[in-house]
Amino acid sequence: MRTIRTIAVPALSAALLTALTACGGSASGSGDSTTHTTDANGSRTYGQCKVTGTRGSIHLKTVKKDTLTVVGDLPSPGWWNGDTVRKIDNGYEFCMAADLAYRAGLPKLTVRNVSFDALVAGKAQDFDMALAEISITDERRKVVGFSAPYFASNIGVLVRSGSKATQDNIADLRLGVKQGTTGADFVRDKLRPKKAPKVFAGDVELQAAVQAGQIDAALTDVAIVLGKAQDSGGKFKVIGQYDTGESYGALYPKDSANAAALDGAIEEMKKDGTLGKLASAYLTRAFGGDPESIPVWSTK
Repeated sequence: MRTIRTIAVPALSAALLTALTACGGSASGSGDSTTHTTDANGSRTYGQCKVTGTRGSIHLKTVKKDTLTVVGDLPSPGWWNGDTVRKIDNGYEFCMAADLAYRAGLPKLTVRNVSFDALVAGKAQDFDMALAEISITDERRKVVGFSAPYFASNIGVLVRSGSKATQDNIADLRLGVKQGTTGADFVRDKLRPKKAPKVFAGDVELQAAVQAGQIDAALTDVAIVLGKAQDSGGKFKVIGQYDTGESYGALYPKDSANAAALDGAIEEMKKDGTLGKLASAYLTRAFGGDPESIPVWSTK
């Protein structure tokens, strides 16, 4: 069976190779931002990240001098860790951004919270790249650019513990999805539930709807729902996942002059093991379980 996997990072365990997920984020960015700085020789790094590679090995034309400006739908446990945007200082995608800033020889890394809908619609401005667990699609490519894939992605099914939901009856239940995500499209087009799924602005609202019994199941990125189940104290569980055939990519402004340089650095980070180490450091703990143990469901 095919489960979720990391793209071209052979050092990861089989469990971790399956742990990386589908499609989206919320529509509720607050505009908060934070800036991290490293010293000239790199001995003090951005946040808690331990950067790798060669400082100044790539050249970028950034929107702000001496700064890599990265936007995303924040925070996102495992990917961007911190109680608020201003407190984010580690996580897979944060440290991925830190590595790119370091390899570009930029002393500053600015992180800004932006609506997921605005990102994929090409409406966000004044940024160099976005990292927000964004699935690459042809429709989105019309208005934004994407890097080569760095994660493959599936959709997980989050329910309350004790739920009677199964692969066979899922289409009969009250389902919830996140606005603007490919997961929402997948549920509508592939599962074809008898009742139109309820659409929520983001992960917090979606989880609250499951907890309140407004919906029977939430369907969104496996990495996200595993984290929610892990943090729920046994209230939630992930009972299934759907293979979407999609992958995450870094999002660039349309026709970005930095695309080739950033793509090259991301590919190098796959080859030199940097992304594998970040996954081991941040995602295993956030997921709180072995994604391979989650059944892969068929849409029939």
